[in-house]
Amino acid sequence: MKTITLIAAIAENNAIGKNNDLLWHLPDDFKRFKALTTGNPIIMGRKTFETFPKPLPHRKHIIITRDENYSTNFDNCVVVHNLDDALNEVKDANIIYIIGGGQIYTMGLEKATHMELTIVHDNFEADTFFPDFDKKNWKIIAEEYHPKDNNHIYDFTYITYERILEI
Repeated sequence: MKTITLIAAIAENNAIGKNNDLLWHLPDDFKRFKALTTGNPIIMGRKTFETFPKPLPHRKHIIITRDENYSTNFDNCVVVHNLDDALNEVKDANIIYIIGGGQIYTMGLEKATHMELTIVHDNFEADTFFPDFDKKNWKIIAEEYHPKDNNHIYDFTYITYERILEI
């Protein structure tokens, strides 16, 4: 079964970013992101792509932008102009990750089969937010709490959601 997974770290108030940057630094969350997405295609908006110094290794990057003239010279990167075209670019993949930003998560929410969320247990001032979603349409299939420590100044919880499919 093909899975389309939204993967994000979000604050309790759904904040995910400000001024095209993350709001926190959680090394264990970065490791988890890498472990989950490596070897799989990742779909993102142009602004998210431009926050990387270079493309992430071992992942095909699908970049969504409204700018018809946008291009990149990096290998393993494809530019498209809507989510359907992005999904068509990776139609042979069994696992697809949508990695942001806010508008791309909103578009992807209706197509997602899973969500891998890191809930950062605090509220933040932000200009980019993860979309609200109806929790009754999702079931939690894994949950793992991490208290703050020397490397993490916030408590956080990994939550894996699976869409409840109506029959």
